Amino acid sequence: MAQNWTVPTEAWRSSRPLGWVLGIQTCAATVYLRAVQSTVLDRPQRHWSVDLEVIPPDDASTTAKPTLEPILIHEDDLEAKYSALLTTDLLSVLADTDSAQPGTLLRLLFPQEAGTPVRSDVLHYRLQGLDEVRKVRSFLKPLVPVSAVPPEQANLSSNSAQSFMQLLKGAIGGIVAQSVTPGEDMSQLRHTLDVELKLRLSFPWSIPNPLSRRRVFWVQGRANIEASRQFYQAAKALGIDLVVLDEPGHWMGDDSGPYAHYREAFIPMSVDGDEGLTDRIVDAVRAYPKQVDGIVTISDVRLPHVARACEILGLPTSPSAAYRIAGDKGATRRLEDSVSGTESFVLQSAEGLDAVLARRKESFTYPLIVKPCTGWNSDCVVKVRNQEELYAAVRRASARHASSPAKNTGVVVEPYIDGPEVDVNFVMLDGEILFCDITDDFPCAGDLAAAEGSPLAANFMETLMDVRSILPQEEQDMMRDSLQKSIKRCGFQSGIFHCEARVRGSHMYYGPRDDNGLLDLRLRPLDGKLPPPATCYLHEINARPPGYINCVAALLAYGVDYYAIRLLLALGPSEDARIRALAQPFSWCSRLVSQYGLGIVVLPPTKEGIMGSEDAVGEFLDANPDLREHVVFYQTVKQKAEVVQGPDSSELWCIGYVIVAATKSDSRKKVLELAQLMRERFDYKLMEEV
Repeated sequence: MAQNWTVPTEAWRSSRPLGWVLGIQTCAATVYLRAVQSTVLDRPQRHWSVDLEVIPPDDASTTAKPTLEPILIHEDDLEAKYSALLTTDLLSVLADTDSAQPGTLLRLLFPQEAGTPVRSDVLHYRLQGLDEVRKVRSFLKPLVPVSAVPPEQANLSSNSAQSFMQLLKGAIGGIVAQSVTPGEDMSQLRHTLDVELKLRLSFPWSIPNPLSRRRVFWVQGRANIEASRQFYQAAKALGIDLVVLDEPGHWMGDDSGPYAHYREAFIPMSVDGDEGLTDRIVDAVRAYPKQVDGIVTISDVRLPHVARACEILGLPTSPSAAYRIAGDKGATRRLEDSVSGTESFVLQSAEGLDAVLARRKESFTYPLIVKPCTGWNSDCVVKVRNQEELYAAVRRASARHASSPAKNTGVVVEPYIDGPEVDVNFVMLDGEILFCDITDDFPCAGDLAAAEGSPLAANFMETLMDVRSILPQEEQDMMRDSLQKSIKRCGFQSGIFHCEARVRGSHMYYGPRDDNGLLDLRLRPLDGKLPPPATCYLHEINARPPGYINCVAALLAYGVDYYAIRLLLALGPSEDARIRALAQPFSWCSRLVSQYGLGIVVLPPTKEGIMGSEDAVGEFLDANPDLREHVVFYQTVKQKAEVVQGPDSSELWCIGYVIVAATKSDSRKKVLELAQLMRERFDYKLMEEV
């Protein structure tokens, strides 16, 4: 599903023809491959390649006959990692190939210079979504350096198995590829691969200095593997040993469990976000028999406790005070108002509302937004239109976390900003933005509710997020710069940040599209007047990566893994080189490129009860193959036997998420249509319906 990139010139690559033929002997058959060419790409590429075309078994033409005797290698003579590519992967692709399918290409990749790969699965995660690539096989191991292989070695010093094996041992991996375009010949396929690999691997995937194995404590190991797999895989590929701290009985606690290989150890302990959490973490680190190099959590309520533990232990961290400000929407709001002027107020409890109303009654302009100072998933966020609704919303928001381990009865009341909402994610290092992506967050029920008579239950659960934003570039730049300042005001210089904000006075608004009537951003008519510049209104700063589904979307769209970078940030300045490398997205001529038009569709509950479906989202997609073909990832949140809150519940839990993709010039239109169909058709079974 990758985009079709326009390449202005061939000057960035050079190719040399090759003439040898390789025969891979297996118990079932012998597969012959003709070495066609070696290709060297200009900087910043750090790899070169050898292309081998599979010779069809029935090809009796003279062009298929080699000038040299084939180099024969039996599968038993290959190391396991090479056999996996040259036999298992290649044969499986050939077995699935239709007789009318264009040819099959095996491309071997070699390093141009010596160094240590920044992560061992770099080929897998940067080549995701490339339709032409049927199989990817990496020969890299975590933290193990590679040696430069001169391109001249592709000519082979002799027409022998020994000469080929010497070449193969220098490879970092290989891919099996086939054209997806009818009528495309092999030279066009090779050109497509050259373009795509230049786009995807134009970053320092290896660094000159050696790397050593590190150890990180991960506080709260997440609900299940489906909500954390990317994090665990990143740690393994980075050469980081994880020690998971979580409640007794957690799914990562079983040393014989199916996912135990992702962690070094599991420490059962309370991870409640109370004031004792810091001491419990410090005690666990001091009691561990091996050196601990960093501590990580991606849980909002636990962030300041983990940071304080790092301060006590002398481990790398941003200030715990910064995390406390970012985690308290009241403190963040006060900080913003100190710069932009007071439009909001913060209550320590619901009882403080009377005094504020008496003091500021004339200055209120409804509607207003009411939300707890602590919270997530837009839980308990309400738009109110009069004083009666204000009182009810404040009481509810104040009570939301009054009895939780991290007790907080504070409430924020702020103006409702009628402008496009965006999610803005940052990778920052020493105050510098290394990467920033902006996503359009489509209107929620609370936005779309009628001006009068709207129920208080109209909530702000997300509906659709479109990657990437189509706001005017000057508004995107303004939002990026403004939010960076907000992050620094909290006290941060480095980290990953998920910010939610609205564009006040945007040149765009949400209205029906002309072509399909679906809601989308539209340009406002100017009416001959030059509108004032738009401004940013911050809702919240989350000093952590975005939610799991958004991290997956960023990896697919841009090739940037927020979890990997967050792990490295926990290890301090010694990992700056890897952080800078992994923060570089797919690129062409230094512009930010997304390989997809992506839409993250939120599937809300339609009925309440006990979940009866084994995999609600997966079963839905199986029943709708016309939709599934456009899905690149999905996540089921509500598992079988879990309680499903109904559509009118105050608890904002969705059933799951689906990432849909489109790649044509009208990808945004297609994504919106797919999202609409997903939400219209989605259904699941409760226990009584099974």
